[in-house]
Amino acid sequence: MPPLKSTSVLTAEARHAVSIVLNGTPRTGHAHPRLLLSDFLRHELGAHGTRVGCEHGVCGACTVRIDGVAVRACLTLAVQADGRRIDTVEGLSQGNEGRMTALQEAFRRHHALQCGFCTAGILMSLTDYLDRNPKPTEEELRDMLSGHLCRCTGYAGIVRAVMDVTGRTVREVAHV
Repeated sequence: MPPLKSTSVLTAEARHAVSIVLNGTPRTGHAHPRLLLSDFLRHELGAHGTRVGCEHGVCGACTVRIDGVAVRACLTLAVQADGRRIDTVEGLSQGNEGRMTALQEAFRRHHALQCGFCTAGILMSLTDYLDRNPKPTEEELRDMLSGHLCRCTGYAGIVRAVMDVTGRTVREVAHV
């Protein structure tokens, strides 16, 4: 991400205004300079779909899209997001007239989630990934998913769901 565009000095003691476009809606909140974007979204703006897992950028549960690119919200400061568009899992259905997206529907059909803790981050990463690579092979998909930790599903349902959305089956991909 490029550095802050502001010429003002951020002081540690003060909370600073942070204005973003959250899932298509302009929102403003206040944050100390060291407040993480994940905490800003959850506690300041009430976007609770963004989960905080490891707080080290390893698990992927906190993945959101900033200006269309998947990033870990636990590694991003809220002040770095000032002036940017932030999309969270809550916003996925907004562009789909309030209905679940094809990817979300496929997750439901293929039992690609159990506890759901990691699901929001995986959906956000997959949305970004499929925008860039709409027909991944199973190997490419599994490589991408290796950046996410899911302790419940074993990833098989997730892989089946994505292959379903891309119009391929796991079996077809295995023969490519």
